[in-house]
Amino acid sequence: MLERYLDYLLVEKGLSRNTLTSYRADLRQFLDFARSLGESATRFSRDTIGSFCLKGLQAGKSATSVSRSLSAIRGYARFLLLEGVMAKDPTENIKNVRGWQRLPKAVSTADIRKLLDTPREGHIGLRDMAMMELLYSSGLRVSELVTLRLDAVNYEAGFLEVTGKGSKTRVVPANARALQILRRYLLESRPRLLKGRASPYFFISQGGRRITRQRFWQTLRKYGKELSLDLSPHMVRHSFATHLLEGGADLRAVQKMLGHADIATTQIYTKVTTDRLKKVHKQYHPRG
Repeated sequence: MLERYLDYLLVEKGLSRNTLTSYRADLRQFLDFARSLGESATRFSRDTIGSFCLKGLQAGKSATSVSRSLSAIRGYARFLLLEGVMAKDPTENIKNVRGWQRLPKAVSTADIRKLLDTPREGHIGLRDMAMMELLYSSGLRVSELVTLRLDAVNYEAGFLEVTGKGSKTRVVPANARALQILRRYLLESRPRLLKGRASPYFFISQGGRRITRQRFWQTLRKYGKELSLDLSPHMVRHSFATHLLEGGADLRAVQKMLGHADIATTQIYTKVTTDRLKKVHKQYHPRG
């Protein structure tokens, strides 16, 4: 099938011999990788494609080079689809590899502790503590945090039901500390913020309405500056994922908690943790 695809590119698409040589090399390398994982030249998965691209980046290949390989794989998969050999395109919705190089920043565990352990006064302070604790505890997107509904929290089982991108619902765990602060906020602060009004949303602004993404972003940024940290909700979510993987969490479990449709997106964090290990090794090893 590979040679048939290359003939198709030569005859139907008019690609040059040099381009075909590059495509042949890239695809043979990928198919060897797929076979090493028990797959075949006509049956390979999205996860295998993501792992192959990530392995290339970690081996020092440029994003441009790996992106070219992905382009070759994408073209080959579509050819298999056209020929009726493959029923579904495994490259669908895989992002361009060049974007993978923009690695997420993570806050250290020590700085996260400073942020979460600093007491906040008043009913607004308690609300902010609850939001920050939950953001880090469950790795929510900021949109999921501010639209969290009252009936989405199961205190006994210790989980939340959140609605993420594409209106997809997922269940994520929440730790005991976060749930305890949520209860306190619910009993002590939320009624004072509502001032007799009703709302299905968990987190309420001073005006009695649902807090906005922009307001929470400003609040988090303010608390970060107090600790000389440049914080954003997305950075706290990145920290949640990075700290889990550094602690030995399974990549699939982290993918489910983050609500990533494609595991290739979650695999970015394995590169982050590898970079951190390299820095530690260089700093502390006698011959680093």
